[in-house]
Amino acid sequence: MTEALELVHRHGDHLSVTVAGSGVELLRYVYRAEDAWEAPKPYIHPLRTLSGQVVTGYRPNDHRWHKGLQMTASHLSGANLWGGNSYVHGEGYLALPERVGSMRHAGFDEVSVHDGGVRLTERLTWHPRGGEVWAGETRRIDVHDVDAGAGCWALTWSSAVTNRRREPLRFGSPTTHGRPNAGYTGLFWRGPRAFREGRIIAPDSGGPDMMGRQSPWLAYSGEHDGADGHATLVFVHSPENDHTGAGGGHPSHWFVRASPFAAVAPSFAFHDELVLDPGATLTRRYRVLVADGAWERDRIVSAVSGLPW
Repeated sequence: MTEALELVHRHGDHLSVTVAGSGVELLRYVYRAEDAWEAPKPYIHPLRTLSGQVVTGYRPNDHRWHKGLQMTASHLSGANLWGGNSYVHGEGYLALPERVGSMRHAGFDEVSVHDGGVRLTERLTWHPRGGEVWAGETRRIDVHDVDAGAGCWALTWSSAVTNRRREPLRFGSPTTHGRPNAGYTGLFWRGPRAFREGRIIAPDSGGPDMMGRQSPWLAYSGEHDGADGHATLVFVHSPENDHTGAGGGHPSHWFVRASPFAAVAPSFAFHDELVLDPGATLTRRYRVLVADGAWERDRIVSAVSGLPW
């Protein structure tokens, strides 16, 4: 049976989604502007399991701009909408504040609670440091299929980013600029410190060998500090993402680490740049299953296939 949800909006700051019966806050969507060096943008933190365990990290000492679950753009036509140091080929990571931009909240078109779920639809603008509008985004976040019996709930994140410049927007990553195995950009999850050295599971394999590879979903399981037990997060491509590029779209590849920290991103510009023409729209949709326990592959496959898009 799907659990009832409650939604609280602290205007100008954040929205909070809570399970009505247990009082567990499943997520907090923060849209207030924060430190300019960290490329201000909305993010989800904390993200919790149904038992109340936090499964995101926030401003860790190694990367202060890592904030829970957020949409990022590490290399965007010379700008850094990821935050912190910028990667420069042959020189490494440099402090270049003039490159660090932002994604700004422009308004909500929908904030609603319905049978079995919550929906947030938001308008955002993307900016380089100078403040020009480079892109507009329509973002939708759905919280749904909250199943106490299975110990799992689902979040679906949809983003449609439209190029508002008169020239192409070039999405890249440190790897497209010369650094191996650093293809992060797009939707990015940073796990809590306790999840370091966690277990990575894919449909046909597992472990660090998934870095830079493709699959329709990828799971990460970690063990909590301060409470007994594990949690599993499953990151799933929507079928229309065409993550392999076989249908003519731009391919996606997984950025995933268990060490020195836990992180997952279905990167849309890992090995090659993605070029978005003026007026064109880049659309991506992902699902994140948040579960209590250390799930095995068979259970993950069943859960992924059991939730239609």
